[in-house]
Amino acid sequence: MARFSKMEVIAAMASTGMVPVFYNKDVEVAKNVVKACYAGGVRAFEFTNRGEFAHEVFGELVKFAARECSEMVMGVGSIVDPATAALYLQLGANFVVGPLFNPEISRICNRRLVPYTPGCGSVSEVGFAQESGCDVCKVFPGDVLGANFVKGLKAPMPWSNLMVTGGVKPEEANLKAWFDAGVTCVGMGSNLFPADVIAARDWGAITRLCADSLTIIAQVKKK
Repeated sequence: MARFSKMEVIAAMASTGMVPVFYNKDVEVAKNVVKACYAGGVRAFEFTNRGEFAHEVFGELVKFAARECSEMVMGVGSIVDPATAALYLQLGANFVVGPLFNPEISRICNRRLVPYTPGCGSVSEVGFAQESGCDVCKVFPGDVLGANFVKGLKAPMPWSNLMVTGGVKPEEANLKAWFDAGVTCVGMGSNLFPADVIAARDWGAITRLCADSLTIIAQVKKK
């Protein structure tokens, strides 16, 4: 069961403006990353379904977050089929993200009142996703579509809540471009979790990267 309501999940995404995107097969590494992000101010975290037994790691992370990071909204990413979505919902996913839009996943998530954020690469895909009940759509791949795509889409569809993933960097110029274009939040992966930092188990560096990114986002959203 999800610990947070649909409205609470969307509020966490919008208020912080950033959703870290991370995967590691080592549950202890994943726990430390979640805790480091939480210490940096993150309140919505996407663990991606990208490895063997990823669901087992996620199940442990959900229980860990409930104990150690009580306000952290744990969600799952890289979901492309309804069966996998159902598996993660049973493990406590509070939101489901995918690289593509699958209306059958919408049906499963809507039944449980859990947000589904599908990857969309065109205005029509965003429209179809919204029709199926998706409150937040993912602009993906962001580095291919660019900030002008977001700006162009928001002009005729200003009600759209968009999360961009791909090509997002913890830098003021990059983040300002996305938020000026009109995104609700950004999903940030490898640029927030440098391989050398993870290998060195430098959790403090992760906390600083998250805190710095959230500070930049708060500043650019005010302008």
